[in-house]
Amino acid sequence: MTVRFNPASGWPQNGRAFNHGIVAPEGRTLYITGQVAWDGYGLLVGKGECEAQIRQCFDNVESILASVGGRLEDIVSLTIFFLNPADLPAIQKVRAERFTSENAPASILIQTPGLVSPELLVELVPIAVIPHARYRDPAV
Repeated sequence: MTVRFNPASGWPQNGRAFNHGIVAPEGRTLYITGQVAWDGYGLLVGKGECEAQIRQCFDNVESILASVGGRLEDIVSLTIFFLNPADLPAIQKVRAERFTSENAPASILIQTPGLVSPELLVELVPIAVIPHARYRDPAV
């Protein structure tokens, strides 16, 4: 079972869905390549719209997780790269729709001057631990 915790010495969550510490359960660790707002055809979703782009990023992550029996709540660590600080409310909004404080991963937000393509505004890099009972081999 995943243990998520916030020690008394940690700063307050203030309504944000994250946890200071995660103790991962036994399971298969899944390292997911950075997910951007490209759909299954390699086309950009949400040109110029961070909220639409981060939704696509999460959809991509969910699809990858589902292919091995995983779920968003299996994510134990999430790094979010973003370009514009003005997009933080949209990023936090969508993140709060996908996670609660009870299932949120440890997180990092990193402002960056650019991503692999100039039209990209945000990128997610998750690490998940899929419990053995749900894990499916992707090669099967």
